[in-house]
Amino acid sequence: MTASTIDNRDELIAYLHAAMALEHATIPPYLTAYYSIKSTTNSDAAHIIRVVVVEEMLHLTLVANVLNAIGGQPDLTRPGFVPSYPAYLPDGEDDFTVDLRPLSPEAVETFCKIERPGRAPGAERLLTLPDSGGPRLVSSPTAEKMRFYSIGEFYAEIIEGLEKVAAADPKRLFCGDPARQVGTEYFYSGGGDVIVVTDLDSACRALNFIADQGEGLDAGIHDAAGELAHYYRFRQLQLGRYYEVGDESDAPSGAPISVAWDEVHPVKVSPRLADYPEGSQLAAAARQFNADYGSFLALLTQAFNGQPDLLQEAVRGMFRLRDGFNRLIRNPLPGTDGLHAGPTFEIPAGPGASAEPGGTAQEVAR
Repeated sequence: MTASTIDNRDELIAYLHAAMALEHATIPPYLTAYYSIKSTTNSDAAHIIRVVVVEEMLHLTLVANVLNAIGGQPDLTRPGFVPSYPAYLPDGEDDFTVDLRPLSPEAVETFCKIERPGRAPGAERLLTLPDSGGPRLVSSPTAEKMRFYSIGEFYAEIIEGLEKVAAADPKRLFCGDPARQVGTEYFYSGGGDVIVVTDLDSACRALNFIADQGEGLDAGIHDAAGELAHYYRFRQLQLGRYYEVGDESDAPSGAPISVAWDEVHPVKVSPRLADYPEGSQLAAAARQFNADYGSFLALLTQAFNGQPDLLQEAVRGMFRLRDGFNRLIRNPLPGTDGLHAGPTFEIPAGPGASAEPGGTAQEVAR
């Protein structure tokens, strides 16, 4: 197996920043699919996606706790934190794009690829990065042009790096302010509890929990707490049934799930601000949504930097973005042959910044 690419605290911090960006990067695609569902329809699919989104917020919080524990500083407002969709995630030897798209078989297939279980086919954890010219969600921040076969492998690398760096001086590594930890009193998820991180053991438990709940490093259907891993939650939509304890991975035996793929607003795939007519209500709604989403990320940043009581408000705020979604998703986009508008997630670079193309955090990063 390739030796760990993490040799010191600074490299650990770089990986944990990348982990926060990765956990967040799944949220806009999941929310877009969730809010594309027409009201009173597809209740099973809506519930599955909503549960996963809340658990992704839990994962984001756990990574922030690990980062804070080693003296890092979470920042969800930094340039480039929100990817420019479509973004790219490694899939074996090929790549697939992660788009903002309505609920569809294609969307669910992408979600399964994001959360896929399993290790690389060979012994190597790090694989050579094909040159596709696009941004990556899971690549090494310290080894140029190297990436990971799966999210689980990415977290295995961080855990190995934590163990290596902590072996030299664990007290010096875990030097963060305990007051910056988010505890169970500040965040509740039916899919698991927040883990306060103070040492190597608690840090490894937090990161192993994320990997297990996402796709499972051991390729199990359920995580250690008995919760269905994200990959298998989405597979239920493909296979048309809920999993029961003891089921084989491709043979769920529970209640049937019916997905009405046509009961969905036909949102344009990965829209951009440039797609909206200048001066139109849709353009204004898209810019306002981006500003509101930027405020949500700023509130999360405050919560992860010493004001953990703000976290519950931030989570509620994420779902209050519904009105902004609806102002776009329920309305046709002129010149697209019946497609509807959707959020672009081109987030302004800072407080009061313009959300014009060229003024986004992604553009600043370039």
